[in-house]
Amino acid sequence: MPRLDVLVTKSGLAESRERAQALIIAGKVRVAGETERRPDRTIPEGTPITVESEPGYASRGALKLGPALQQFGVDPSGRVCADIGASTGGFTDVLLRRGAARVYALDVGRGLLHWRLRQDPRVVVIERVNAREMETFPEPVGLVVVDVSFIGLEKVLPAVTRAAPGAEIVALFKPQFQVERASVGKGGIVRDPEAVKSAMLRLRDWCAANRVEVMAEAPSEVAGADGNQEIFVHLRPVAG
Repeated sequence: MPRLDVLVTKSGLAESRERAQALIIAGKVRVAGETERRPDRTIPEGTPITVESEPGYASRGALKLGPALQQFGVDPSGRVCADIGASTGGFTDVLLRRGAARVYALDVGRGLLHWRLRQDPRVVVIERVNAREMETFPEPVGLVVVDVSFIGLEKVLPAVTRAAPGAEIVALFKPQFQVERASVGKGGIVRDPEAVKSAMLRLRDWCAANRVEVMAEAPSEVAGADGNQEIFVHLRPVAG
């Protein structure tokens, strides 16, 4: 039986075997409805295989960011932007379609960004870089979007404000990575609204202590992959 990464590539679900492996490891591939993270798993030919994406966009993440930008009144047009936790590039895709002059797409992984976006001259791919270790960008960045996993925003924002001083920030608050571990249930679901409120309060407190203004908050119109209600926050460093 063929390997899963080979089948994903042969089926046209990925542009290359390397990208297929990256998608599988990232949990973007389902085999007969179940997520499979082993590229070397052997699969009978004919088994239903799907890759998490939305028609026309690099990923379903695009469907989250678009409405949030609209609600916050944030316009990427003509701006140099950064996408932190770019993954397959859903947020990058939205920024480009809304006229961004350039997007620095940063992710700790490798080979995840959609091939179409890799070929776009407006995209600068930065791979294998932990968001917490960002120091600077080659030019001033005016807008930063953030969608990271397995880490709270309070641990990423210091690097964001350091690397892009003064930049406007639109970040995705993911409850399962913000609340105390005891509040995360089976499948990564957070069912305790008080735990989410406490986690959001901690984020607001961090912002206040670090001269970052919380301009607005808005629930994502698309639920997280695990079903959690995610929340976008619109932030801006306080000048002076």
